[in-house]
Amino acid sequence: MRKDTPGFIDGVDGQAWLNRPAFDAELRAGLAIVGGMFPPTVTSDLIDFMRISYAGPPVETLIGGRSIRCEDHTFEGFEGHELTASVFRHERASGQRPGVLFVHSGGLMFGDRFSGLDRMIDFVEQLGVVLVTIEYRLAPEYRDPYPREDVYAALEWMASNALSLGVRLDRLLIAGASAGAGLAAGAALAARDRGGPRLCGQLLDYPMLDDRGITKSTFQFDGIGVWDRVSNETGWSALLGEARGGPDVSPYAAPARATDLHGLPPAFLDVGSAEIFRDETVAYADALWKAGGHAELHVWPGGFHAFDIFAPHTALSRGMINTRGAWMSRVLGE
Repeated sequence: MRKDTPGFIDGVDGQAWLNRPAFDAELRAGLAIVGGMFPPTVTSDLIDFMRISYAGPPVETLIGGRSIRCEDHTFEGFEGHELTASVFRHERASGQRPGVLFVHSGGLMFGDRFSGLDRMIDFVEQLGVVLVTIEYRLAPEYRDPYPREDVYAALEWMASNALSLGVRLDRLLIAGASAGAGLAAGAALAARDRGGPRLCGQLLDYPMLDDRGITKSTFQFDGIGVWDRVSNETGWSALLGEARGGPDVSPYAAPARATDLHGLPPAFLDVGSAEIFRDETVAYADALWKAGGHAELHVWPGGFHAFDIFAPHTALSRGMINTRGAWMSRVLGE
């Protein structure tokens, strides 16, 4: 069999061949459209393009005429840098409400605080949460530790201003997608280790957790789907530079490197079976269980990376969105 035959991967765990899970048929039909905005392979020369194509929609579009108001806040973050956050609250919500800090996706290099936020805005309407989304600094202009420390600073700010924001400190949850989910997991680790805000949960959607790129699923998707192996190397290199894959990477930046996962808040993890983050997501859930923690894991058959964002109308996406919502309702309503 030739090397250009689909499924050929050379030198992974001594195996010459790795079969690749097929994409869900309904999702596969939409991949060509997705590729125009989010190419399968993102290299450093595409960062400027991605910062335009993956920019979040206007606030008015996100709210969509619903009874939700948005306020922007600035506060002092890591090393005194001024950070911006947007706070969404239902106009009819009263008193202190559950609070959610959202960390956006974008491979650590692009996206903004409104990217992928439409799937979180629903919780403001459905559950009455106070939703805070943070504009953290991006690589490669700002390498580690800036993005993760910006996120942690936002968590501290949200907890310190819980009364004025209308947030219940006993119902404070951190959420993220892809790179944002990795940063959220890192912030949960930091909060535990630093005696920071006590979280009631961490919502980790298809999280970017491991800079080493050593899982089988990482090598199963090259030049296909959304966010392939090369894209992942581009993102981690932008964040870590020459430290990527080496011994000196902080678990707050790459949570898969954490050796102690005890005492963390309950986690929800979801991922597609047909994407590179499948194996590291499953491994992180397993590590949480082995540490005595609570984790709910869903692996969606045939799902490519972030399929709920790019194809929300499909049956698989609706299942993911509904399952996520049920967990949020349960955790925030306890």
